[in-house]
Amino acid sequence: MTIFLRSLDRVIGAIVAAAKWLALPLIILLFLQWPLRDFVQRYSREANDLGQIAFALFVAASVTAATRARTHLSADLLARHYSPRTRAMLIRLGAAIGLLPWALFVLIAGNRSVFSSVRQLEAFQDSGNPGYFLVKIALLLLAVLVLGQALLDIFRPRGGG
Repeated sequence: MTIFLRSLDRVIGAIVAAAKWLALPLIILLFLQWPLRDFVQRYSREANDLGQIAFALFVAASVTAATRARTHLSADLLARHYSPRTRAMLIRLGAAIGLLPWALFVLIAGNRSVFSSVRQLEAFQDSGNPGYFLVKIALLLLAVLVLGQALLDIFRPRGGG
C-alpha cells in the first residue's frame, strides 16, 4: 500500500507541477483577445477557445494543488489551536466524508457526457472551433486528482505530512 501511495503522490505532484505552466499561456491568450479582435480583426475567438481550454485544465489541477499546499480557505481561527493530531484527523475525515464521495459522484455522473463529447470531438458552440471536449476532459481530471489526493490524505501514515 505504501508503494501505491508514494506512486500516486508522485503522479499527482507531477500533474500539478506541469499544470502550473498553463498560467502563462492562459494570461497571454486572454490578453490577446482584444487586440486580435480590435486591430487584427481575426483569431480572437480562437484565442478565447484556447484560453478556455487552458483555464479548465489549470483549474482542474489547481484545486488539488491548493489541497496539497494546505492553502484552502479554512476556519483557521479555531483550527490553529487544535493539536496536530486533531488537525490530521479532521483532514482525514474531510477527505473521507467530503472529497471522496464528491469526486466519485462527479466521475460517475459526468463520465457519459465526457465520453460522448470525446467520441464526437465536440467543438465550441459559439465558434465551431474544435477542442471543447478538452474542457469536458478537465472535469474528469479534476475529479481524478481530487479522488487521488483524498486517498492520500485518508491513508497517509501518521507523520507522513
